[in-house]
Amino acid sequence: MKKLLTILALTLMNSSIQAENEQPSLQLAYLAGGCYWGLEELVRNIPGVIATKVGFSGGHIKNASYREVGRGDTGHAESIEIQFNSNELSYEDLLLNFFKMHDPTTLNQQGNDKGTQYRSGIFYTTEKQKKIALHAIDLVNKSKAWSDPVTTEVVAFTAFYPAEDSHQKYLLKNPDGYSCHFVRKFDFTKKD
Repeated sequence: MKKLLTILALTLMNSSIQAENEQPSLQLAYLAGGCYWGLEELVRNIPGVIATKVGFSGGHIKNASYREVGRGDTGHAESIEIQFNSNELSYEDLLLNFFKMHDPTTLNQQGNDKGTQYRSGIFYTTEKQKKIALHAIDLVNKSKAWSDPVTTEVVAFTAFYPAEDSHQKYLLKNPDGYSCHFVRKFDFTKKD
């Protein structure tokens, strides 16, 4: 009986240690890839993504609104704040998915949307994120999956201003709403 209790106690301790080791490691990423409605809809469905929020980053006006950013003179890009579990989804894998969901080779444009607010951008929060972003761009360029080189800007994160509630989860609320985003079947890591 004593042996059985010892085995049971060790099993419970091991389960507790495993549970502690499997705690989510939450991280934030800030990406811009054209109109944020379609990009958010695709990103929020990636396994490991916990939450998304659309808004604006990269500009010089505080608390920017959709109307202000739409003028094209705020310096902001339509962006997404992404909370993800890095135990399930690495930052690099998130970026490689991102490069499949929008055309990172068109400067200041996605589909019919034109202007600096529709540019492709990665707003890194740490030097490690910057290094991973530059590596991911190198992988994408070397893969030749896109016929032109990536124009995605990689800049330090300064601020994120959430868009109005009507823009959050827009395509979930409006399934027939506009989107120029879709997932391409690219493999950026394939060696020739």
